[in-house]
Amino acid sequence: MQGDQFDHVSAQTEAHIRKVLRPRRLSLLASAAGLSMVVALGGAGYLTREMPSLTSPAYAAENGKPAPAGFGDLVDKVKPAVISVRVKIDDDRQTTPLVRDDGDGDQMQMPRGLAPFQQFERQFGFRGPEGMPKRHQMITGEGSGFFITADGYAVTNNHVVDHAKSVQVTTDDGTIYTAKVVGTDDKTDLALIKVDGKTDFPHVNFADAPARVGDWVIAVGNPFGLGGTVTAGIVSARGRDIGSGPYDDYVQIDAPINKGNSGGPAFDTNGNVIGVNTAIYSPSGGSVGIGFDIPAATAKLVVSQLKDKGYVTRGWLGVQVQPVTAEIADSLGMKQARGALVDSPQDGSPAAKAGIKAGDVITAVDGKEVKDSRALARTISTLTPGSSVKLDVLHNGQSKTIDLTLAEMPGDHQKVADNSGDRDGARPYLGLRVAPASEVDGAGKNGVVVTGVDPDGPAADKGLRTGDVILDVGGKAVTNTGDVRNALTEASKDGKKTVLMRVKTADSAARFVAVPIAKG
Repeated sequence: MQGDQFDHVSAQTEAHIRKVLRPRRLSLLASAAGLSMVVALGGAGYLTREMPSLTSPAYAAENGKPAPAGFGDLVDKVKPAVISVRVKIDDDRQTTPLVRDDGDGDQMQMPRGLAPFQQFERQFGFRGPEGMPKRHQMITGEGSGFFITADGYAVTNNHVVDHAKSVQVTTDDGTIYTAKVVGTDDKTDLALIKVDGKTDFPHVNFADAPARVGDWVIAVGNPFGLGGTVTAGIVSARGRDIGSGPYDDYVQIDAPINKGNSGGPAFDTNGNVIGVNTAIYSPSGGSVGIGFDIPAATAKLVVSQLKDKGYVTRGWLGVQVQPVTAEIADSLGMKQARGALVDSPQDGSPAAKAGIKAGDVITAVDGKEVKDSRALARTISTLTPGSSVKLDVLHNGQSKTIDLTLAEMPGDHQKVADNSGDRDGARPYLGLRVAPASEVDGAGKNGVVVTGVDPDGPAADKGLRTGDVILDVGGKAVTNTGDVRNALTEASKDGKKTVLMRVKTADSAARFVAVPIAKG
């Protein structure tokens, strides 16, 4: 809020204001039972003036405009389709926090690339070994969701149901149902769940057209676990990148949403879903009027694949890219700073096979202009593996068109729901939480980064720490959590009691570590 004027404010009050206006952080909206409820309070020192209510009859008459119509009819139409989602999560997945408290109540912002549920853990104060719950206890979380079919398919957030041992939903009339997770996609933070036993659930549809900035929006959900709640506002902006994943393209709204609204819908005035509530920007965890929704178009694509296959596949080009800045554009003789600059094509990728080189600028896909590197990633991800595309490329100052066939993104069969486990219900367990190195700033391109360590787990006993990079497990290179899980499962099925991992730390070269495989 730089630039705000505070007249007649003492030096002491001004110092307090500066403290209050600390850098904000992004907060996911799921709420957890037993954790402190945070209420946003207005900072002291603000000077306000009495203003007439914009909806008061006197003000409306004075300006010759009728008061805005209410949303009662719309709410009556859509609210029955919105559900509360309650999950139980085994805390052997909760690990040491990745954000420290700086001592005065503010927390440092999460590093880019961490999984949404890790960000949720940070905000609610999992503070390391001393403050961690013991393994094999169950914690309860609550979020929101909404039915999209009469036979019980419902949408929520991945971080609401991630690692859930059980899922229950409560409908608007108070009826409780058991649900199962059909599939999840952590790259977009979406999940599809299913309630069986009925074929007449009230449901809603996704909007066909994107919301416009300035359009009314109505958010419905389960804030703080209080039950169905409705708030209204407008679409504030589109195309927001909040650093939560590679395909960020959020709709920003100012309809108040809070913890527990995660997975709930935001409606337009026709009762169609324009977005899925996912994150807020806040100093305290409560709404300050800046919320972020996954756009309906993205949700439709992801949910369709989750329903059909249980997982999401994406087209893969195989290039490392960066934005074209004004300086880069000038050095390349480009009139505008647009497109995606190729740092390097990956060996064996479609891009490499088609002859794309480091230093090339990709300016369009199938005739559609590429604004920047994020736009290229989003565009390619929406295309089907095996499809043919035409890329407009600037190579050594010359424009050319390249035809190529997209492959499937490696390791992209994400979290297919499988509740069977081993026959005894246990799974291989190391006591680690990891994220792809390519999604964590400064971690490089290979392997997975250890983003959390259970101090009671076998990995901690072998000296693994947050920030270590695991390059391979059981002799196989790993690039995501699925690779690690598969390697552990394979080793466990072969009767092995330990697994050999090649690990690189910040202060040493890669080394081999034999870690016992536990059951968790």
